[in-house]
Amino acid sequence: MGFSRMDCQFPSHGDKCSAWLYLPDGAVKPPLVVMAHGFGGLKNCGLEPYAELFAEHGLAVLLFDYRGFGESEGTPRQLISPRRHVEDYHAAVAWARGLKDIHSEKIALWGTSFSGGHAIVAAAQDPKIAAITIQVPFVSGIASATPIVIQNGPKYFFKAAFSAFRDLWRAATAREPYLVQVYGAPDEFAILNSHDTKAGYESLIPPGFEVENATPARIFLTLVLYRPLSVAGRVQCPALVIAGEHDSLIPIKSVKKASAKMKRAELMSLPIGHFEPYLGETFNQVSKKQLDFLKTHLL
Repeated sequence: MGFSRMDCQFPSHGDKCSAWLYLPDGAVKPPLVVMAHGFGGLKNCGLEPYAELFAEHGLAVLLFDYRGFGESEGTPRQLISPRRHVEDYHAAVAWARGLKDIHSEKIALWGTSFSGGHAIVAAAQDPKIAAITIQVPFVSGIASATPIVIQNGPKYFFKAAFSAFRDLWRAATAREPYLVQVYGAPDEFAILNSHDTKAGYESLIPPGFEVENATPARIFLTLVLYRPLSVAGRVQCPALVIAGEHDSLIPIKSVKKASAKMKRAELMSLPIGHFEPYLGETFNQVSKKQLDFLKTHLL
């Protein structure tokens, strides 16, 4: 089945989020999947193949960038904020429900890494969500931060805390944010710097496309306090959870715990790392599983 893709925008808390709307050819009021990227990612960095596959099989897709990212409006720019990101998911769903060509009662959420956690939180808050599918999902700030601090030592911890408070002070005094790297090599100071993080992020960036590897440092504080695991038990809809057994950023134990809390969850555990679901055979395996799940619960 063919599909069309159009540029669009939807409102979120006074700003407009940039999005792509995929519509399958010939489908009458198809279900829709709302998608967004993970930690500092943009919609054109590895997510298009998922959206295209879903659209080719009869599912509409709304793939968007959060406020402050890409072509979306909003300041501060590049601000990674769980609260704002979840608000944007809700705004995307609200906008999609108003589209005359979409089945408003069959809207699912798709999330990867950080946005996997957002999908859990948004579904817990909105009982009308029809299904969620999440891969290598962030579910606990403490669980994810602990191995990073252990790897980098106390110097990293104190530098992170100092950077966060410096950024908050600059925000309180109406100055430009204090920025830190989102990702880096193990010997670099960055929020994420595991052995495969830098190569993993860069593998998702299209050739010739420039990504700003920076975010306001206040995320160091909000990250450890973010715990989608705590609301997983409130998710009522069917959920597909794909976990990586060799994930350097998301401890699989915490993912299994979140899956067990969701009443209608199916867990798929694979011997993969955090960045493998976007590429090669792992993409084929994961995307097919997600497609089958979405078709079962939406079509």
